[in-house]
Amino acid sequence: MLDACHNPSAVQTAVDLANTLKPIKGEDELETVEQLRDFLDDHGAGRWRLTRADLAEVRALRETVRAVLERANTDAVEAAALINDGLRRSRATPALRHDHDRWWTEITSDTDRCSAHLAATTLSALASVIATLGPARLGVCAGPACRGTFVDLSRNGSKQYCTRTCAHRASVTAYRSRQSAR
Repeated sequence: MLDACHNPSAVQTAVDLANTLKPIKGEDELETVEQLRDFLDDHGAGRWRLTRADLAEVRALRETVRAVLERANTDAVEAAALINDGLRRSRATPALRHDHDRWWTEITSDTDRCSAHLAATTLSALASVIATLGPARLGVCAGPACRGTFVDLSRNGSKQYCTRTCAHRASVTAYRSRQSAR
């Protein structure tokens, strides 16, 4: 696989951001500025002085990231349009970097807004996965009681569930279904 999609922390940040909203349970893990601060700290981006406006902007970004993850597999053109629009709004700019005999591109934002930097990081990571591995690598959990999102960076690209817990629940349900049919 190409290095372009392998900023695993940026990809994971995108998935984690989308999954702060749990639509089936009706839970939202980004309701307060403190929850946003905790999220950013957990993802190595905790240097911001945050306000309610930052929270609102990050929540709007979350909707975009979630929409990309939900639609990429079924409507890649729409997912690309969402990514491109989000990158434009965040004033994302590519920068060529060199460190330890390795070159790579990094997408940054020239604004001082937390949401713009988070948008540049997460949306460019999702764009990179789509460009190198294809849109089918982005998805929504197949668990019937889950709408968690995921990015599949595995070799075979066959991921269907957001976590091992959801995969285990599905296999237990299938097993019990087979047993009751006997």
